[in-house]
Amino acid sequence: MQPPPDETRRDAAEDTQWSRPECQVWTGTLLLGTCLLYCARVSMPVCAASMSQDFGWNKKEAGVVLSSFFWGYCLTQVVGGHLGDRIGGEKVILLSASAWGFITVATPLLAHLGSAHLAFMTFSRILTGLLQGVYFPALTSLLSQKVRESERAFTYSTVGAGSQFGTLVTGAVGSLLLDWYGWPSVFYFSGGLTLLWVGYVYRCLLNERDLILALGILAQGLPVSRHTKVPWRQLFRKPSVWAAIISQLSAACSFFILLSWLPTFFKETFPSSKGWIFNVVPWLVAIPASLLSGLLSDHLINQGYRTITVRKFMQVMGLGLSSVFALCLGHTSSFCNSVVFASASIGLQTFNHSGISVNIQDLAPSCAGFLFGVANTAGALAGVVGVCLGGYLIETTGSWTSVFNLVAAISSLGLCTFLVFGKAQRVDLSPAHEDL
Repeated sequence: MQPPPDETRRDAAEDTQWSRPECQVWTGTLLLGTCLLYCARVSMPVCAASMSQDFGWNKKEAGVVLSSFFWGYCLTQVVGGHLGDRIGGEKVILLSASAWGFITVATPLLAHLGSAHLAFMTFSRILTGLLQGVYFPALTSLLSQKVRESERAFTYSTVGAGSQFGTLVTGAVGSLLLDWYGWPSVFYFSGGLTLLWVGYVYRCLLNERDLILALGILAQGLPVSRHTKVPWRQLFRKPSVWAAIISQLSAACSFFILLSWLPTFFKETFPSSKGWIFNVVPWLVAIPASLLSGLLSDHLINQGYRTITVRKFMQVMGLGLSSVFALCLGHTSSFCNSVVFASASIGLQTFNHSGISVNIQDLAPSCAGFLFGVANTAGALAGVVGVCLGGYLIETTGSWTSVFNLVAAISSLGLCTFLVFGKAQRVDLSPAHEDL
C-alpha cells in the first residue's frame, strides 16, 4: 500500500533538513548576510547629509532619494518568496546579494556619471530596494524547509538580529569612514564586504551545479516540479492566514513609525541630549532581546507547550507590551526614562521574529516564502502610510503623544486579530491535520 502523497512530501522534506552542524554554519552565515544587508541599506541615510552638501540637494530632494528605496522594496517581496519556494531561498539570496553588493560599490561612480546626480541616485536606490526586497521572503522559505520546527524560532531570531548588528556597524564604522575618507568610502565598505560574503557562500556552502540549474530555470521561466504551484484559493480562505498577514502588517507598520520618528522625537524633546545615546542604545538592547525571544520560544515548545500558545505569547510581548512602552514615551519628560522606554519598545518588538514570522512557516512551509512576501509587502506599504500619517498627526496636534497612540492602536489591531484567529495548523496540505 502506497503512503499518501502528503505523507511522502513531509518525509522528503524532513530528509532535506539541515543537520545540527549544517544549521549552525548556515545560521552564522545568514546572520552575517542580514548584517550586510542592513549595512548596504543604511549607507545612504548615513551619507545623505554629506551628499546633499556636495550635490546641492535640498531636504525635499534628499527625501526623494531616501524614500525611493521603499518604492523598489515593496515590489519584489512576493516574487522573492515564490522564487525561494521554487529554486531554493539560499540561491535567491546569493544572486540578489551579488547584485546589490555590486550596485552599492558602484554608487560613487554612478553619482559622478553626469550632472543628473539626483536621478542616478534615485535609480540606484530603487534598484537596491528591488534586489533587497527578495531577501527576507527567501530567507523565510529557506528556514521553513531546512530547519526543524523546534529550532525555527531561535534560528530566525538569531538571523534577524543581523539587522540590528548591521545598523550599528554602519552607524559606528560608517561615521568614522565618513569623517576620515568621505562618503564614497562608506559605500565601498558595505558593498565590498557584501561581495566578499557572496564569494564565501558560493565557494564553501553552495553546489555550483545547483546554482547554474537555478539560473537556467530563472532564464527559461520553467517550473521546478509539479508541486510548485501556490494554492492561492486554499490559503486565502483560511482565517489563520489573514490573521498572520494582518499581524505582520501591524508589526511592520509600528516598527517603521518608531524607526522613522524616534530620532526626531529625541532631538526636539531633548535638544541638549547626545545623539549617539538614543541612536545606539535601543539597538544594543534589541540584539540580546531577539536572541532571548528565540531561545525562550523553542524552550517552551520543547517543554510541551502547544506551538500556537507559544506563538501568541510572543506576539503579546512583541505587539502588546512593546506598545505599552511606546505609550509611556508620550507621558514622560525625563530623557533617561525616554531612552529606557524606547529601548524596551524596540527590544520587545524583536519578539515578533519568534511569533508571527515563524507562524507563517507553521502555516505553509511549502510556500512560506510566498506567504511571507504577501504579508511583508502589506507591512511595507502600511509602514509608508503610517510614517506619513505620523507626520501629519505631529503637524496638526503639535504633540508626540498622538504618534505613540497611533503605534499602540495599530499594534492592538494586529494582536487582537492574531489572538482570536491565529493557528499553527498547516493550511498548504489538503487533508485536515491536528492543530499544534
